[in-house]
Amino acid sequence: MTATRLRWWSWIHKWSSLICTIFALLLCLTGLPLIFHEELGPSPAIDEVADSGSRASVDTMIAQALAGRPGEVVPYLFYDREKPIVKIPTAASMTSAPDTFFYKVFDVRTGKALSADQPNEGFIYVMLRLHADLFAGIKGTLFLGGMGLLLAVSIVSGMVLYGPFARRLRFGEIRKRHSNRLRWLDLHNLLGIITLAWFGIVTLTGVINTLAAPIELMWQSNQLIEMAAQNSGQAQDDRRAPVDLVLARVRAAVPGMTVTTLAFPGSPFSTPTHYAAFLTGDTPLTSRILKPAIIDAASGEVVAVRDMPWYATALFVSQPLHFGDYGGLPLKIIWAILDIVTMIILISGLYLWLAKWRSGRAVVDAVGAVPAEPAR
Repeated sequence: MTATRLRWWSWIHKWSSLICTIFALLLCLTGLPLIFHEELGPSPAIDEVADSGSRASVDTMIAQALAGRPGEVVPYLFYDREKPIVKIPTAASMTSAPDTFFYKVFDVRTGKALSADQPNEGFIYVMLRLHADLFAGIKGTLFLGGMGLLLAVSIVSGMVLYGPFARRLRFGEIRKRHSNRLRWLDLHNLLGIITLAWFGIVTLTGVINTLAAPIELMWQSNQLIEMAAQNSGQAQDDRRAPVDLVLARVRAAVPGMTVTTLAFPGSPFSTPTHYAAFLTGDTPLTSRILKPAIIDAASGEVVAVRDMPWYATALFVSQPLHFGDYGGLPLKIIWAILDIVTMIILISGLYLWLAKWRSGRAVVDAVGAVPAEPAR
């Protein structure tokens, strides 16, 4: 590589890193507890009951959830992937923001209401909002996506610069007898190249996750409308099929899959005349890929079942890769260790820039302090 190209890549690496480092550190700090969100988040206590396979009436649970919330509606049902519980949110309207939901949690086997903290409160919720959108909504999400792209540029440029650097030292060598700055430079480069693949995957999947809102809008405006168009529903009829009937017919239409979410008519993920059910498989990968089904709200008949489009599937696959929550606790621990190493890389990169900047200022000051040659 020529000296000119090396300086160019060095310039790209420096400025792309400097612009995004503070936000990348914030994402690493907030992402660390989110890796263990299932262990640290609110988890209701479940009675030890022999599972006979029977299920309590969901319609009865919905009535209980609404009993203490006059004037509110139920926009969704959320089933837990691991535990036999269902979360029933109530809201002021079908299109209310999720952070305004009030949740009631029920044991699906017995229909018993469980004591549980609200998922939109507490430490994990604050960490999630900071990590996802800085409490700034879609603007914050897209801003963090831009910082993620800059971080990707920093990773690529750092990889390019590592080639010429590696030819001067043995792999893993730290020059301990030299200055602090050189020791930190060697450590920064070593940790960076070791975590290169992981760092790149987490950055890329993080950028994909910031596109969740546009991807959801694309799906709603395309596939959801196409699926609903196969049956116009009872547009002039306010009748609603029992939710128990809707769930039974969806499960019969898509055997071997589990309903994780049911969107009620009028919510953003359904239509005014249809329910929308989202189902997953039972393997670590398929449990993250949703298959939507559209159900006529009046009759409870399943109208259409389709696979998600490729862009939505990319989003769903990226989420477990981003947080490392598809391989149980051992993989989460590995993700956490790599996250801490990444913070060391970011901090050391910031230190290297500051040390070089101070060194340059010292040289300028020293030159400025040299007396000028007297005029003759």
